[in-house]
Amino acid sequence: MNDLDCEAIARSGVEALRRGDASAARSAFSQVEAAGRASHQLRLLLAQSCELMGDGTAMEAALAPVLEAEPRNIYALLMMGENRARMGDDRAASSWFNLALSSAAHAANLPPDLPPRLDRAVASLKSFSRKFEDHLQARLAATNIDPDSIGSRFREGIEILAGRAQPQLQQPTSFYYPRLPQIPFYDPAGFNWVPALEAKTSAIRVEAEAVLSSGRGLAPYVQRNVDRPSREHALLDDPDWSAYYLWRDGALDADHARACPATVAALEGLPMPSIADRSPAVLFSVLRPKTHIPPHWGMLNTRLICHLPLIVPPDCRLRVGNETRTVEAGKMLIFDDSIEHEAWNDSDETRVILLFEIWRPELDAKERGALTAMFESIALY
Repeated sequence: MNDLDCEAIARSGVEALRRGDASAARSAFSQVEAAGRASHQLRLLLAQSCELMGDGTAMEAALAPVLEAEPRNIYALLMMGENRARMGDDRAASSWFNLALSSAAHAANLPPDLPPRLDRAVASLKSFSRKFEDHLQARLAATNIDPDSIGSRFREGIEILAGRAQPQLQQPTSFYYPRLPQIPFYDPAGFNWVPALEAKTSAIRVEAEAVLSSGRGLAPYVQRNVDRPSREHALLDDPDWSAYYLWRDGALDADHARACPATVAALEGLPMPSIADRSPAVLFSVLRPKTHIPPHWGMLNTRLICHLPLIVPPDCRLRVGNETRTVEAGKMLIFDDSIEHEAWNDSDETRVILLFEIWRPELDAKERGALTAMFESIALY
């Protein structure tokens, strides 16, 4: 069979497919394949003919050489996923659909017939996820396991397994210290200094209210640095998120300290880093009404951030990783800010917290000393 014969037979197959005659189309395309003259495009048409005839085995056989040569051929991936879904093999279908969606996300231009099929793949994946979770819950119930009774870590694992949440890992923007636990919120009960500090909330709040009333010393938390490229931040130079620093870049602000003696005294003896030109950092963080601090990551994973809420209207929340907590006055929140986090003040009033940093408890004295020397060396460069 010469090239002209193959082209004629292929055209007849296309015409048959257009008029809905899948059997004739399959016969034509199979002849060209048997002659060794088939392109990948023709094999896709052969697979489509087999699909229309309900022959999934033949369809997959037609797609095999396509996928061997082009593992990310979106049409072939979708057809494989759709065939496995018809067979009731949700797990296999999910793998084909996910690869198709990933490939489409990196494609420059998609033919107009592809987006609807990709949408159907997304809908199928959501359906598979619901079915899987129903199965999982039923199996756990059969073994007398209640996820809520196990704890938040197990519940989060189920959320990630079901596809409703993503793993949330440390991603500090400046320095990553390896082999530290990935814990979004730390239990304040594990820090023996917390009860004494919480007991001083009222005295600290009085000083914060005075700062807020005067407005002096407050500045936007996210500020432009003329010596660096502009930071892309929704609250850049925006006073809706403001700071009143007691310590900044390791230096005590004498004027602010005199204005807030109870606050300064309350922090004495806490395990705050002391690093020249860097730490400690202590401030009143002021979040104006209807303000959202968008998701972001901190610079380091060698510290934890502490929030002592002072002035807290309703509808204030803090999310770290996959966990969102309501902010309550006088109740300490300690978290790893190298994990993605964001905050909301959805109320009509201003929220004020005392914010400071502490060493991570997992770091021993030798490591803290070495890290201090390292950070100070960086600052001197």
